[in-house]
Amino acid sequence: MASSAVATRPRRTQAERSALTRGQLLDATIECLHELGYARTTTTEIAERAGVSRGAQLHHFPTKAELVITAVERLFERRHAEFVRAIAQLPAGPERAAAAIDLLWRMVSGPTFYAWLELAVAARTDPELRESVASLTERFMETVRRTFLDLFPPPAESNPLHAVAPLFAFALMDGLALQKILNDEPEHFRSVLDALKNLAGLALGPVAI
Repeated sequence: MASSAVATRPRRTQAERSALTRGQLLDATIECLHELGYARTTTTEIAERAGVSRGAQLHHFPTKAELVITAVERLFERRHAEFVRAIAQLPAGPERAAAAIDLLWRMVSGPTFYAWLELAVAARTDPELRESVASLTERFMETVRRTFLDLFPPPAESNPLHAVAPLFAFALMDGLALQKILNDEPEHFRSVLDALKNLAGLALGPVAI
């Protein structure tokens, strides 16, 4: 019975095989960036971890820069979609802003941030990489701004803090994530995040919080 099922299972199309290979390469790239850092990440190592040939890797991503940028962009998109789904399940009311901050911190303090950080540091001395990283970061922050406005529309009365709230929150969390590399003290981070939640009340207005 099992052999019959295997025999009748439809073969993957070329497009499906290509998508699978790309996915394996992108996942292996994020793993390497997180574990090894950008400098020690090589396309050979990525191909080995992905279980694909060097020829297949070069066919899909001719350069290391193209591969790592695409990998981090895919991970940003995936994490953003997860964030939006999680926020959508929260009830409207006073706790939504605090819950959003907790979700953001889990995103920023995980592998996604550190993979991006590896690229940002490498981009400082690599003009080609810097252009790609800057473009990726700009697109990501634009998505964040749109999502923020969907979740927390501007208050009826003009509030200049509202416009800078997402940028402020990410700048603060990026700083905390950098500190976490050398000194992981949960209580310290919790006190700063609690302060950020209190500040959210000033930025978002009484209706949003």
